[in-house]
This record gives sequence, structure tokens and C-alpha cells, in this order.
Amino acid sequence: MTRRLGAGGEDSRGERGSGTVLAVGVVAVVLTITLAVLAVVSAVNAGHHARAAADLGALAGAMRYQTDPGGACGEASRVAALNGGALEGCVASPDGRIEVTVTSRVAWRVWGLGRGEATARAVAGPDDTEAPP
Repeated sequence: MTRRLGAGGEDSRGERGSGTVLAVGVVAVVLTITLAVLAVVSAVNAGHHARAAADLGALAGAMRYQTDPGGACGEASRVAALNGGALEGCVASPDGRIEVTVTSRVAWRVWGLGRGEATARAVAGPDDTEAPP
């Protein structure tokens, strides 16, 4: 029977398979980090979509308010939906200001943790400050 000796002359039988265990551990860590990064990127992306949909919805609602005050929130909802958001709230003030709240779905979450949506609020309409004399 022959003995297997390691680089330093010691018996290496006790270390057989340790490289496989190490490789599996490294793959698991890399996979976990990748999943976490994907979840964060997805949440940030949903936040950007919600803010864009809210801004555009508020602007569209304020424009519609000028000709059809009753249709301002309907127009805000339509434009928010076209931009990947869902209108959660809309308030049309008598002065023509429109305040909208829009949500956007987070496409990818890790193990179902966290909220499944991002929410944004936007206001558009006439400026309430007085013009300089």
C-alpha cells in the first residue's frame, strides 16, 4: 500500500474533497449576493417608475384641469397607467393643483421579503407664489 503525501510531506487523505466543499461554499455566497443585488436593483427600478408615472400623471392631470376640471384625475390615472404605475390617490384643488399618488410593482423580491410595490407622490399645477412686481 502506498501513502499519499501532500506538498509538505504530510498525509493528505484527511483533506480529500475539501476543495469541493470550498467551491460549493463560494458558489452559495456568490449566488446569495447576486440575489440580494437583483432585489435591490428591482426595488430601485420600481421607485424610478413610480416617480416618473406620478410626475407625468400629475402634469397630465393639471393640463386637463384647464379645460375639464372633472376629468383631471381620470387623465392622471390614464397617463400613470401608460407609464407602468397605478393611481392610488388623486386630489384636484380648486386652484388647479393636482396631487397624485402612484404605485409601481416591484418585479423581483428575494424570498418574498419587503414590500411588493413602490409609491411616489407628485404635485403639478399653477405656482402659488406671487410674481415679482
